[in-house]
Amino acid sequence: MAGSLEQLDDAELLALTGRDAEAFGVFYERHERTIALYCARRTDNRENIADVTAETFAIALRSADRFKPGGPPAVAWLIGIARNVLHDSRRRGRVQDATRRRLGMQPVDFSEASLERIDALLDDGLGQEHWRQLLDSLPEDQRAAVRARVIDERDYGDIAGQLQTSEAVVRQRVSRGLRALRRAYKETP
Repeated sequence: MAGSLEQLDDAELLALTGRDAEAFGVFYERHERTIALYCARRTDNRENIADVTAETFAIALRSADRFKPGGPPAVAWLIGIARNVLHDSRRRGRVQDATRRRLGMQPVDFSEASLERIDALLDDGLGQEHWRQLLDSLPEDQRAAVRARVIDERDYGDIAGQLQTSEAVVRQRVSRGLRALRRAYKETP
């Protein structure tokens, strides 16, 4: 069944999550690297990267039924979750793992193999320079919107004011840019 699940888009996978655990597994595998890379840009501690990534997906699993298809792409939703987890962890001085505990998930095992897996996700040839090249390949309007929203973590209203356009246009540019990045990422050997 996993083969046919891989053909589904993110919204379809999230809609199936309550009935088919494999659907969330496919979703997780599709986006784990992106979330780990996002976290790595904000912390250089491998254990925090692993913790934040795990908690991000635990929250996504718990709230999969609340994902709204047709809105921003699921990867943007995940990045928003990761941003909140990172913010909360900085405020608390540690990564909160309440969602993982509520779901009965085991704590992240920080064995050397686990940490090597995080390193492999970060060092598999898709480092920051590669992402910068992919971002630079976007049209200017999409590149500016994605950089402002995803990298600089600015609000849509703030971006719209700077770019002298509406929030709807900024959201559309971010969505199109992320979709193009995802396609380019999938095509990377």
